[in-house]
Amino acid sequence: MKRFWLMMLSLGFVMAFSVSAFAVDVKVSGSFYVGGLYLNKISVNDNYSWTGTDNKTYTGNPSTAFFYQRLRVGTDFIVSPGLKLVTRFDALERIWGGTRSAAGTTLAGDSAGTAAENENIAFDWAYIDYVSPIGTLDAGYMELGNTGTVFGNTTYPGGRIKYTTVPFGPFVFNAKISKTKDTSYSYVTSSATPATTWTNGDKTQYAVEGKYNFKDGFVGLQIQYNDYADTEPGSSGYAAKYTVFTPYVIAKLGPVNLQAEVNYALGKYKAYDSGLTGPDVSIDNLTAFLDATANFAPIYVGGTFAYVSGDDPNTTDKNEGGTLNGGTDWNPCLILFSYYDLTNWVGAVNGYNSGKVNDQINGRVDGPMYNAWFFQGRVGVKPIPELDVMLSLSYAQADKKPAGFTGGAYGTEVDLTGTYKITNNLSYMLGAGYLFTGDYFKGTNGSNKIDDDYMLINKLTLTF
Repeated sequence: MKRFWLMMLSLGFVMAFSVSAFAVDVKVSGSFYVGGLYLNKISVNDNYSWTGTDNKTYTGNPSTAFFYQRLRVGTDFIVSPGLKLVTRFDALERIWGGTRSAAGTTLAGDSAGTAAENENIAFDWAYIDYVSPIGTLDAGYMELGNTGTVFGNTTYPGGRIKYTTVPFGPFVFNAKISKTKDTSYSYVTSSATPATTWTNGDKTQYAVEGKYNFKDGFVGLQIQYNDYADTEPGSSGYAAKYTVFTPYVIAKLGPVNLQAEVNYALGKYKAYDSGLTGPDVSIDNLTAFLDATANFAPIYVGGTFAYVSGDDPNTTDKNEGGTLNGGTDWNPCLILFSYYDLTNWVGAVNGYNSGKVNDQINGRVDGPMYNAWFFQGRVGVKPIPELDVMLSLSYAQADKKPAGFTGGAYGTEVDLTGTYKITNNLSYMLGAGYLFTGDYFKGTNGSNKIDDDYMLINKLTLTF
């Protein structure tokens, strides 16, 4: 018995003297949310129909309602001062009691795992972060697709090497190379035919970025060259090679929080190999974003303007829209151009003639935003520090009508949301949105009938 208690006492001393070491060596953060969603119409088509399990065709426009959740955990393993391994995983990202996704190889939109893996557990990040006297080096799977403001960002994990300089006064620079697809011969792509595997048939991004920091904000410019050669092997015989220029600014001017961003892509949307028919197709895409919020406690007012160029159906030698978009991270409304709570959970909410040209929103209500002019005004009040209530009014119009489309208005949406901060780490959100559906969703027949739509949502979020 004495030996047992001596051993237990020794283990107690070991644990006591190791507590500080554990706290220094591992840093954990993350979030968990559980939400409930009701969407009155899963399509804005008035004559929506579907095939039942009995193979009979049914008409009508059903609603959908379910609870859903996600756990996201980030863990930093601190090896030594200035050197750490950064990891992140998502787990139990699923609808309560819902049908599980089928196993496959297609990755989820914002993950390094498939939808089925995220419904259990999927690691997204694993990279080395080394802070040296001459700058910071990151290498491994990390977040890609996020630059400047939230507009245009579609953050997803991918392989990257990034170097960030030490600050030169208010200036800081970085350079990065990212691999988003690789078609090289390997044990998982073991077919050696040129149409399947090719050493140079990859999707690679090269970028440099400079940022100037000042007292109440920063201004920056990123230049990214995209070399997408995965369509070059085999019968396609073309590659996409274009450059995206992204100037941006985030600043505070008195009571006003201001952010703005422009994205301009030019180059080749389709560059055919020598000897193939072609012809080459150039790319000329433009997006713009301006957002301002003025705080006059307890009231605040704000407005947003966003533009994403659409593709002109009359120009076959030029792509003016469909490559750049508003991004999946930017969700300006509860319904219109909403990616996260609508597309990601409900799925596509269609109008007529959906998905026609270049994957633009040709008849699709959900996000991200393509081919559109967008305007939003909002007003909010914080009667107490813990409560934030906001009302917004949004309107969107197509930039270019796809061939044969009769209408150009996406519609007008009214959203009302309230968020209550229960504790510093726990908040509850309740929202309602109503879309007055525009005639754009009638597609190529102006006599088609469309339905308005509305959505109710509530979400409990824990951060740690």
